[in-house]
Amino acid sequence: MSLTWISKLALAAGLAVMPVTGWAQSVTISYLTHWSPETVALLEAAAKDFSKTNPDVAVTVRAVPFGDLLTTLRSQGGGSDGPTIGGIYDLWLPELARDKLVAPAPEAVAGEVKGAWPAGVVSGASVGGTLYGIPNEIDVYALNYNKALFKQAGIAAPPKTWDEFKDAAKKLTNKDAGQQGFGMINSWAAGVVHPFASLLVSNGGELVKDGKPVLDSPQAGETFQLYEDLIKSGASDPAMATADANTTGPFLDNFVSGKTGMIIMANWWESALKTGMGDRFADIATAPIPVGPSGDKPHSISYSWMTVVNAKAGEAEQKAAWEFLAWLNSPKSGKNGASAMSDILMSMGILPSRGSDIEAHKDKLGSQFLSGYVSVLADAKPFPVVPGGQEFSESLQQTLEALQYRQVSAKDAQANAQADAVSILERAAK
Repeated sequence: MSLTWISKLALAAGLAVMPVTGWAQSVTISYLTHWSPETVALLEAAAKDFSKTNPDVAVTVRAVPFGDLLTTLRSQGGGSDGPTIGGIYDLWLPELARDKLVAPAPEAVAGEVKGAWPAGVVSGASVGGTLYGIPNEIDVYALNYNKALFKQAGIAAPPKTWDEFKDAAKKLTNKDAGQQGFGMINSWAAGVVHPFASLLVSNGGELVKDGKPVLDSPQAGETFQLYEDLIKSGASDPAMATADANTTGPFLDNFVSGKTGMIIMANWWESALKTGMGDRFADIATAPIPVGPSGDKPHSISYSWMTVVNAKAGEAEQKAAWEFLAWLNSPKSGKNGASAMSDILMSMGILPSRGSDIEAHKDKLGSQFLSGYVSVLADAKPFPVVPGGQEFSESLQQTLEALQYRQVSAKDAQANAQADAVSILERAAK
């Protein structure tokens, strides 16, 4: 697979690093994340490396479950004793910035980010043209499929169109063996919404356009109908779909055990698959999202994460936080020209977003699993970052789950989703 476009991106990236500053007194800053203990240990090791040249700055790390991350930032970030640094999902940024809970990036940091990261990623870390943090990971979606099950079902290649997709799902379904053709997710907002949205944009549709929801489009109607067709045919079983933000639960278990033929999932769950499948991970391959009848080419929804600084923290703490983050995301902090942040991300199978980091990790990014994700980056469509975005996502989750459990028809699901989205986004925009 060619990584030429990645190499060009990296060559265009600026490689400057903020200078180290002496400190008049010791400063302690705290970093709030949702990462696992193993990943937290890598971040703590990086913080110790930073302290070797910044002995007066101590960095502590605290982790909470993903489901508690935003509420923790909101409840504790309003004071100087809250976490100094937080890792956030870009969907949360507009409201955190509106409520003045996160600080704008200093000029030196903003200049570095704008020169070293793709414009779309920088946009996702900004509100009203102001940058509020340093982007780190970017996540996209692809079709994951079990090659062994495909071979058993007589399917020669991954589906490229929705007709091929439905046909493959039917062939992979074996109710007597407890096997489903395509696995959906329930009980977790992003896990429910992002695969649906990736199919929607691969059918020429959008979730939001010019700040207004467009789930009433014909393309969206076709996407809701696709879900209803898969569910009614028995190719997708909601009882096998429960998952949380760490993918633990029946959704992961059924794919790992060979009871699910295909799923649409993000790159970051590579580590969970490897752990669960062992040698059988070699049976898993990735492919672009199947294209719908109104679509032009495969598209994935993309989203990114970033680190922000508490606007209520003291001046010394904010200054130390920005310098630590600038170092953590710089090519001088990691191995072989990569940043320490990208090394941490790649340990989880997560794509870094800085151009020089992608270049530094190009060999691993060319693996059988991750190459399928890298190939869709160029045509990815960012998940809309708008005020009310989290509530909008959770509302659409509930509608799609009702469709999964056959509590509503595709037509009613579409109407309900659009009406709820209009109400939520109009209220949030006031």
